Amino acid sequence: MTTPFDSVTRKSLRRCSWAQSIGDTITEHSPHRLRLSGTRPDVTYYRGLLPTTPNPGSFWDTQSSRHGLLCEHVSSIMLFLDAAILKTDDVPVRRRKNRTQLIKHFSELNLCSALRNNLDKNEFVTPTPVQAQTIPPLMEGRDVVATAQTGTGKTLAFSIPLIEALAAVPRTKTIKVLILSPTRELAIQIDAAFRQLAHGMRIRTAVVVGGMSEANQLRDIQAGAEVVIATPGRLCDYLERRLIDLSGTATVVLDEADRMLDMGFLPSLRIIFDHLPVKRHTMLFSATMEQSVAGLVASYVHNPVRIAVEACPETAGRIDLFCYEVAQGSKFDLLEHLLKNETGSFLVFVATKEGADRLTKFLERGEHKVASIHGDRSQSQRNKALQGFKDGAYRVLVATDVAARGIHVDDIAHVVNYDLPQEAGNFIHRVGRTGRAGARGASWTFVTPLERSDVRNYERALGIQVQFRELPSLPRPIGLVTDVQAFLASMSTSQPSGNRPKPTTTRSFSGSRRRR
Repeated sequence: MTTPFDSVTRKSLRRCSWAQSIGDTITEHSPHRLRLSGTRPDVTYYRGLLPTTPNPGSFWDTQSSRHGLLCEHVSSIMLFLDAAILKTDDVPVRRRKNRTQLIKHFSELNLCSALRNNLDKNEFVTPTPVQAQTIPPLMEGRDVVATAQTGTGKTLAFSIPLIEALAAVPRTKTIKVLILSPTRELAIQIDAAFRQLAHGMRIRTAVVVGGMSEANQLRDIQAGAEVVIATPGRLCDYLERRLIDLSGTATVVLDEADRMLDMGFLPSLRIIFDHLPVKRHTMLFSATMEQSVAGLVASYVHNPVRIAVEACPETAGRIDLFCYEVAQGSKFDLLEHLLKNETGSFLVFVATKEGADRLTKFLERGEHKVASIHGDRSQSQRNKALQGFKDGAYRVLVATDVAARGIHVDDIAHVVNYDLPQEAGNFIHRVGRTGRAGARGASWTFVTPLERSDVRNYERALGIQVQFRELPSLPRPIGLVTDVQAFLASMSTSQPSGNRPKPTTTRSFSGSRRRR
């Protein structure tokens, strides 16, 4: 295709006639964006999100309408960018210096005024380490693979570049961004955080998860949602029924990728990626980088910037890791002891859904304010339990690992591993629920004598140190009686002779008198 910019040279690449007419200079170009600067504040346009054919009659930049640059110039700009990339593959282009320099304050970012105001309104001033390292390459259009501990602010790390990119393009009814999460609760909380940052910017979102009204979800999509936050299972169902179109989705985010693979979502992820464009902007966030996650990166992420944020000493020091070696039958009494002697809220993790329901009933009998959350609970029940735990209506929340990634509460004082997790990665995700937002927290792990070696293996694998504590005085558990004579003697002395129950006799009937 012949374009007005086929005769681009290295010199004219830096400045051309239309840029001179409005006092702008091309300071950077890449396959992902074109940056202009000059008499106005810098304006960045992301290729993946800007349509080649803009809406007729729209202005390229409302702030520069005095220059009379109409929408047809946008198409020329994009054609120029395509031609420049094709013709300058072998020509070195000067890049902006200090591109990888870490940001110390959000005010250093070149953000639109609405997003900047929302950050100030929500008191987001200083980025966390993962945010400081992740946001600059994401705003440059690079694919990113980031590993960081749970609770380090990964949601904000990808939300800021997404909102900034969406703010620079016209509103359409095309799904531009897809965010995948392993659980419903996490998807709902990502949506809430995204809406909070995009307040007043007319960016529509839709949540696509199981256990919620399908009609409402489809209505949000058809109303023009540009950002879809989904779980892989329900999204695959919509794709198979052709209820959603991802052909125009230029950006995809995988949040908690390791957990999605642990839950068996790899086949669903493959189906989803088959429906996405080949050329896309991919962001992958994970708490651990296991072999399965590395395979996912190799298959679907192109030349990524790899970021690994280790737990800083301050973060690690905010969480006290304690462990008790206790018999299985005494775990409930130990939990009661902690509830009586420690202050603050408790998040208790168990291995199975049945165990969660059973422990919840026992705690209710002890007059504790408790709720449970697991896979068999309906979405409304899970939302009610989680919201009640946040608001303080429940002091104790009993949960399984399936729901662990969806629990984001800043002021959880204690995390109890009532049952030891099966994998070291799950141990990190459980413990990461406490000690958030600068607060201190404590983790209590209950292990049987046979599980003590598993805790030592977790210490070596995760590079942590767990402090074993002496077991407090607890009631004797009910179990097998080894000394029958001593047991009978203790029973006879424990009851006064006058209050002993009368012996009961059973009456046998002959076979002819039995009921048939």
